[in-house]
Amino acid sequence: MVDRPISVSIPDSPKLREAGRVLRQGRTKLLGPKGDVAALPKALQTLIREIADALAGGQSIVVLPQEKQLTTQQAGELLGLSRPYVIRLLDEGEMPYKMAGKHRRIALRDVLACAQRRAERKDALDQIARDAYEDGFYDYPSSPGRARGA
Repeated sequence: MVDRPISVSIPDSPKLREAGRVLRQGRTKLLGPKGDVAALPKALQTLIREIADALAGGQSIVVLPQEKQLTTQQAGELLGLSRPYVIRLLDEGEMPYKMAGKHRRIALRDVLACAQRRAERKDALDQIARDAYEDGFYDYPSSPGRARGA
């Protein structure tokens, strides 16, 4: 788990791209400082490759266990929502939470699940709007008392 930010300087980018290239070639082994060798499990190899590719592309990475408990502020920052709105979502039952004294704590996995549900809802609404546009529902002026096609 990363408890603190890790910064990558621009000169490291070629090394990260090379690491990503090697990790894409198939099964990879880890070489320790004393010559010890360990085969990387496929899931770990994929994770390291994706991290290397993202960092080489200038993206920021955060690695946290899904069980990590977040504050309402942290959850809001992750979701792109205000803390008061996150609290409202919690009160409405959108995400489970635990109380730590007087403070709410939300598991990262629950915040990510909420983000997924919100994205799916947005995609569905976007599709409804596209369908309505394609069916011509936006072609008619809308004014009170005026029927479509009249």
